[in-house]
Amino acid sequence: MNYDFLNGKTVLVTGGTGSFGNKFIETLLTKADCKKIIVLSRDEFKQHEMKQRFPNSEKKLRFFLGDIRDVSRLQRAFQGVDIVVHAAALKQVPALEFNPLEAVKTNVLGTQNVIDAALDNKVQKVLFVSTDKAVNPINLYGATKLCAEKLWIAANAYRPNREATSFSLVRYGNVVGSRGSIVEVLNNQKKNGVVTLTHEDMTRFWISLDQGVELVLYGLKKMKGGEIFLPKLPAMKISDLISSMAPGCEVKVVGIRPGEKLHEALMTEDEVRRAKDVGDYYLVEPNHDWWDGSHLKEFQALPEDMSYVSDRVDRLTHEDFIRLV
Repeated sequence: MNYDFLNGKTVLVTGGTGSFGNKFIETLLTKADCKKIIVLSRDEFKQHEMKQRFPNSEKKLRFFLGDIRDVSRLQRAFQGVDIVVHAAALKQVPALEFNPLEAVKTNVLGTQNVIDAALDNKVQKVLFVSTDKAVNPINLYGATKLCAEKLWIAANAYRPNREATSFSLVRYGNVVGSRGSIVEVLNNQKKNGVVTLTHEDMTRFWISLDQGVELVLYGLKKMKGGEIFLPKLPAMKISDLISSMAPGCEVKVVGIRPGEKLHEALMTEDEVRRAKDVGDYYLVEPNHDWWDGSHLKEFQALPEDMSYVSDRVDRLTHEDFIRLV
């Protein structure tokens, strides 16, 4: 990918000390010629750790303590910023099932704060990192991300012209090797010889951190405002993943946890009818009267009977997953 579109730009990442943020900022520092990169997060210790990780980047890398719940702090942080990647969120499904209002305050109201600050500061491009759990959600995490997606796409109606602040989003599945991922859990569990499985038939989409970063950069480069960018992902049964990661361990079936699906989806049936194959990715066009998709006429629409669900796509083999890890 050509990174010239980032030359001389000031880029801010909310939730920038997370797994995605670390990989994204590493990519910007090594491959792009940004003017400045700002990490906005609420954990000063993780910011300290990140400074140690990139010791020779003081001229470009800045750290900004703040919470997306605090709109006045965002207003200050977004001054002079060209591009915002919004990755901050509360994500742990079981915890959010029992702390629902906290999820709403961060994932919904915090997202609206990002929208308001971006519009007020005339940020050029703002990209939201969403999740497959926002598609036909059954848990509170997914429901808050769906609500955030709706706010995000609708924000394009508030820009005065097509050259003003644009809002688009990416959506992907489980990230291999991210903090708190099943890979991390299994690596800890298998030390005792016993690993847990929720359901023998459960499947999930899988993506690497590098693939997630490339998707975000593709979205930033191509976005006009309103699009949902999706990767073309394979899936894998959790039981097969365990066989790959923890061979020889005893497997204890514990049952599906509150808020968990048996299978995940990356597009709804309605979105499939508005989606196009743009090469390495899928693109869902917004269903709003302000949208002009004339620049996408060359791309093929998806079959209307397509189902982008984790039990109906190509399966990762053992070798594929090990390479992904």
